Amino acid sequence: MPDDAAAARAAAEEQSALSRPPVDPDATAAYGDHPDQVIDFYAPRTDTPLAPLVVVLHGGAWRAPYDRRHISPFADFLARRGFAVASVEYRRGAEGSADTAGRWPETFDDVAAALDALPALVREHLVRADPRRTVVTGHSAGGHLALWAAARHLLPADAPWRTDGPPMLRGVVALAPIADFAVADKLDVCADAARQLLGGDEHFAERRPYADPALLLPTGIATTLVQGRTDIDVPQIVAESYADAAAKAGEMVGLTLLEDVGHFPLIDPAADACAVVAEEIAQLAW
Repeated sequence: MPDDAAAARAAAEEQSALSRPPVDPDATAAYGDHPDQVIDFYAPRTDTPLAPLVVVLHGGAWRAPYDRRHISPFADFLARRGFAVASVEYRRGAEGSADTAGRWPETFDDVAAALDALPALVREHLVRADPRRTVVTGHSAGGHLALWAAARHLLPADAPWRTDGPPMLRGVVALAPIADFAVADKLDVCADAARQLLGGDEHFAERRPYADPALLLPTGIATTLVQGRTDIDVPQIVAESYADAAAKAGEMVGLTLLEDVGHFPLIDPAADACAVVAEEIAQLAW
């Protein structure tokens, strides 16, 4: 358990990030029939003629109350740094439940469908985006989904989301990701969220090969993890465990550890950590 000072600091960081008013996108498009199957588009706020595309997957422990609105200031921040941004919504939590994390298989159905639909939607709604320079980023549970999206070609043969080859990505920047389900489950990260996402105790072991990024390596996609050392929501050891698994699989994953940074500054435009995140994305995208 964190001490009182650490808990107070984490609460202040969360308040700073989540109290910002949502930023409306320039356009929104559907990739399916469900109300949550939509993507928000933010055009680059600079005069860059053709901008790298950043796909943003929000966090919130895959739970229904946390939608893409809370990460819209971060999406706008990236647009102001010269990126074209696509912020993906997806189904979270069981119908009518604020407490259950994720839906099986709908959460994964949506992320796969959104990424598959994205090229055509970008051509229509982000005319200044360069899809040849695409980076996927995500925070917390969204960091998990970003890593998973880059590893669909490694899914078991019977997985409905499996692709024939690796995605056309410049890279992945995963922010405090729930990247190793075994470690996250042991630490009870986000109140049993990973186990809930996979359908509970009876399905956790059988579904991990279809969902756990630490079991889907090596991806062959340039990957960087950005992690605050004082994060008490998704502790540093989760990212380290994924990086270790990648190394054992023959793939080097970058791990940027930020001193005196917790969970939420990574997506808070007012925090120095957010600028570091933008630079990590730029290193892969440009």
